[in-house]
Amino acid sequence: MKAAFEGIPNQDPASTAPLPSYPAPNGATPTPKPNGSATVARPINSKSQASSTGEVRLDVSNVYKIFSDDPKPALDMLYAGATKDEVFKKLGVTVGVKDASFQVRSGEIFVIMGLSGSGKSTMIRLLNRLIEPSAGKIVFDGRDLVTMSRKELIAVRRKDMSMVFQSFALMPHLTALDNAAFGLEIAGVPKPKRHEAAMEALKQVGLDQYHARYPREMSGGMQQRVGLARALANNPTIMLMDEAFSALDPLIRTEMQDELLRLQREHKRTIIFISHDLDEAMRIGDRIAIMEGGNIVQVGTPFEILRNPADDYVRSFFRNVDVSRVLRAGDVARFEEEKTVIRVPGVLQPALEQLTGSKNEYGYVRDHDNNYQGTVSRDSLERAITEEGQPRFVHAFLPDIDPVHAEQPLHDVMRTVASAECAVPVVDDENKFLGAISPATLLKTLNREK
Repeated sequence: MKAAFEGIPNQDPASTAPLPSYPAPNGATPTPKPNGSATVARPINSKSQASSTGEVRLDVSNVYKIFSDDPKPALDMLYAGATKDEVFKKLGVTVGVKDASFQVRSGEIFVIMGLSGSGKSTMIRLLNRLIEPSAGKIVFDGRDLVTMSRKELIAVRRKDMSMVFQSFALMPHLTALDNAAFGLEIAGVPKPKRHEAAMEALKQVGLDQYHARYPREMSGGMQQRVGLARALANNPTIMLMDEAFSALDPLIRTEMQDELLRLQREHKRTIIFISHDLDEAMRIGDRIAIMEGGNIVQVGTPFEILRNPADDYVRSFFRNVDVSRVLRAGDVARFEEEKTVIRVPGVLQPALEQLTGSKNEYGYVRDHDNNYQGTVSRDSLERAITEEGQPRFVHAFLPDIDPVHAEQPLHDVMRTVASAECAVPVVDDENKFLGAISPATLLKTLNREK
């Protein structure tokens, strides 16, 4: 058992006109369908800790896409409870997206995944109206994109949204610098200013020294980095990435995933990423939305979906996943309930009394800013208290309990957890305490139902 100590001072230390709106029959508002999100308590996740409580950047509500010049008959059928197949059988029209609702938070990588034909690529093109929605709302920073005029929409695309496609789509006659600056050139940004922004974007992806090269002189991975730099050059509020790494070979794809995660750690952009690759989705996604037949089946963190799949379709995706190589330490770190958190005035006796009274053997010391300080035990506190002078918590810290980083795969921390005398503390890049992993927690995570 464990307790957490807080408040310890003086410690030694971390394109078109607005769309028509098609109401449900009799003017009723269509009832949003549950998205299947897991109901288990949200784990501490190093990647999504900030985004889980961050502001909503994009709010998608009851969005439909009917591939028909007149979507109203199909919408009426869907509102009345018809299925996608029933609509196609009766009207001969395809339902691309059906009643999709989800929110994307500031600073997170939100992955939309599904099998071919599930509607994921249609969904991302609806978000910036490359494809026009048939019904619903897409609210971006308080503005409904669906009702925007063409002029307003173009302004949003140029300033606030960037898109990275599977194909590199580089201009063969332009250098890397000019390719990266191409979007800014179209927007009318003067050459010196756009080159400055493009060079900074190339630097972010590690290609500033190759700025004078042409696409034919670069590898596939380098070309995709230029495509990524082009999306970064206008410093977008949100990035849309449609199967951005799917055309790359496995090794380069992994490198690009690493690059994206590195950029995310440094800049905390809001990213919507389309993928059909489960390993990729689990590796880079703070949260994942799984689509089937145009529907959002489930939204959740990788841990939530692994532990509590919404249905057999979702379960089949994850059946053969090696959890230890997908989940990170931060995904499964646990901390005690608030009632076990102790705030002590900088002396050891209250901490020892709390450990004894609550029958906790170990405690994790945190300062007022939630920085991890060290791990103590009843025995170490008792020894420190008997020392002469004015002992502090640092004198009671256990010497062999080192924290693990939240981004370490479970596979890499298994031996550490198994051999430690207590649950192993987990911290993030800034040494913030995220919780601890015990052998029991680790086994429970790994021994999920197949």
